Amino acid sequence: MKNKKSNSGMSPRLNRRAWMFVIPSLILIIAFVFYPMIQAFITSFQSGAGNRLEWAGIANYKRLLTDSTFKKAMGNTILYLIVQVPVMILLALVISSLLNDKKLRCKGFFRTAIFLPCVTSLVAYSIIFKSLFATDGFINTILMKVNLISEPIAWITDPVWAKILIIIAITWRWTGYNMVFYLSGLQGIDDSIYEAAEIDGAGAIQKFFGITIPMLKPIILFTTISSTIGTLQLFDEPMNITQGGPANATITISQYIYNILFKYSPDFGYAASVSYVIVVLIVLLSIIQLKVGDKNE
Repeated sequence: MKNKKSNSGMSPRLNRRAWMFVIPSLILIIAFVFYPMIQAFITSFQSGAGNRLEWAGIANYKRLLTDSTFKKAMGNTILYLIVQVPVMILLALVISSLLNDKKLRCKGFFRTAIFLPCVTSLVAYSIIFKSLFATDGFINTILMKVNLISEPIAWITDPVWAKILIIIAITWRWTGYNMVFYLSGLQGIDDSIYEAAEIDGAGAIQKFFGITIPMLKPIILFTTISSTIGTLQLFDEPMNITQGGPANATITISQYIYNILFKYSPDFGYAASVSYVIVVLIVLLSIIQLKVGDKNE
């Protein structure tokens, strides 16, 4: 007698074996992802630290509305998001298009060089950036020698220039990461499409906006969402380059959470409520980007 097959098309015996491989991963995901998320949400309605947590209701969320440091961190994070992500995405698209040219020599070298920053040690590159952009650093020296500036720029101590420095650092570090995705997508575009466009008289810019970007829309959507999530969780660069200063001018939400837990008087509940602001922002912006991407298909 033949074994009966389940709705999945597998026999019950094979189906049980499949679940034996799935269940351990499922248990680990529940234990290390979903349980901490639920526990953090419960903690956001409490106050205190360690074993001294007390129920506080929505007091933590009310506190967010009057917390000037949180508002500053939120404003900085949103600023990094709306400025840095579009610049990085466009820059990665342009670079990947240039490096996809079959006539270009040493493509492997250029691709590796541009990708290397995202695997560079964070602490090492932060120290180098602080040195390069110091008041008497290499960048100011070069800018003054070519007469672009008359006096050194206070990259680290001026609130505006410190934000620009953080944006430059993030863009330098992650542009190559997105470039790799676009390069892989460009490999799948038939050369005959570009050749037909050239016959019709299309230039490089017209081919870029008329062929490259439309053909890479699914990948652009993915990189935009992943870059948005990464920027909303931004911590390393402000912490290591400017320490959130001057006067919280470059502080982000993630860094503020760190300060609440380890720098100020610890308050686990309030830190959890701030962290859920990031969760809500990520979910909302991801949904919006997916909806916009679906409409453009």
